[in-house]
Amino acid sequence: MESLSEFVNTRREKLGMSSIGLAKRSGIDISLIEDIESGKELFLPVTVRQKLAKALKCQASDIQAYERTYDTKILSDDTISDIKQRILNGEEEIHCPMCGSLLVTRIAEMYDLEDHLMLHPKAHCSKCVFQIKD
Repeated sequence: MESLSEFVNTRREKLGMSSIGLAKRSGIDISLIEDIESGKELFLPVTVRQKLAKALKCQASDIQAYERTYDTKILSDDTISDIKQRILNGEEEIHCPMCGSLLVTRIAEMYDLEDHLMLHPKAHCSKCVFQIKD
């Protein structure tokens, strides 16, 4: 089966575009286009997929069919709690429990009804579907 990088590269070439041309036409940063075509990016956010599909004159579902799929295994509450605590402790290199890539993390500061500061750890993986958003 053809890979995502092969699909995008072949489709782009059939349309007579360079990587820079595809970046301009889609509004996607050239570095991301290069990562997709080199095989570094295997799973795309919905907005990137839609922009790429429009520029490549195909359906977003056509692109999605070539993206890597992940087993959507259920992670234990302990695993999620551990990741949240590590984020709150300020750890910088936390790996995704699903694919092993580095997580993108942040701490959202919110206030409750009594104006008390509450810290909510957030994380998502740039390579797979894993996220902590609650």
